[in-house]
Amino acid sequence: MSLKSLLIYLPAVMLCMGCQYTLSAQTNPDGKLRIIAFGAHPDDAELKAGGVATMWAAQGHKVKFVAMTNGDIGHFKEAGAPLANRRRAEVAECARIFGIETEVLDIHDGELMPTMENRRKVADLIRDWQADIVLCHRPYDYHPDHRYTGELVQDAAVVVVAPFFSTNTDPTKKNPVFMFYSDGFKKPYPFDPAIVVDIGSVAENKWDCIGAMPSQFADEHSWQASYRADIPKDPEGRKARILELVQRSNEAVADQYRDKLIELYGEEKGKSVKYAEAFELCQYGTQLSVEQLKALFPGF
Repeated sequence: MSLKSLLIYLPAVMLCMGCQYTLSAQTNPDGKLRIIAFGAHPDDAELKAGGVATMWAAQGHKVKFVAMTNGDIGHFKEAGAPLANRRRAEVAECARIFGIETEVLDIHDGELMPTMENRRKVADLIRDWQADIVLCHRPYDYHPDHRYTGELVQDAAVVVVAPFFSTNTDPTKKNPVFMFYSDGFKKPYPFDPAIVVDIGSVAENKWDCIGAMPSQFADEHSWQASYRADIPKDPEGRKARILELVQRSNEAVADQYRDKLIELYGEEKGKSVKYAEAFELCQYGTQLSVEQLKALFPGF
């Protein structure tokens, strides 16, 4: 079958796969899943999926975070290779805390583009990892790197199973489940969670990761400290306030999607969840029911 024919044929196949998916892993005979999460910068996947990553890893599943850019302008005092190296070391420490793997691509912060070269990079990363689940930004965001990360991952969805799209990697045996991180953007449509996960049991791991990324969450000239007017000037006060903001954002996810948490966990547990991460099912890739997603995500 030609790639052109595959592009026409595959959407129908993917719809069918949604009802036939066996929930088994791509390659692991023990059934352990392989999850890859793409963030635009070295801190995005950590912020949006650090909790579920820790929970998956604790169950023996294999998780990898990929930063599409090196974050070399995400600071208000330093930039270039020194900052890129610093941020790479920071997410490596987060990976140690979470029990996962990490990779930072050598693309300048703010310069990610949805090119064929980058589509192939993303597809190869998914194929090389033989991912069962792929996480990324929605392509509706204030930051072009976030938008284009979402576009590139979606564009890769159709070709990760195509044998001859890339000679660098083997195709995935199944089309993965593609899912978006939560966000607050309303147009063209607001975030619509298919699954919301209670991360309270591993919240401290996530806060430890935030503490391991001072270039973003503690420095006087870090992005958060320079971008917001309500951050204290003293080092300890600044660090505590920024951590509080991150914690509140995870509380806000739980509060905003409380009805979904009750639907997923039951009334008693759903009402008690304090910190949560939420994910929307992308229309590309394998389509699953809520019950099938609960079987893949940790904590259910």
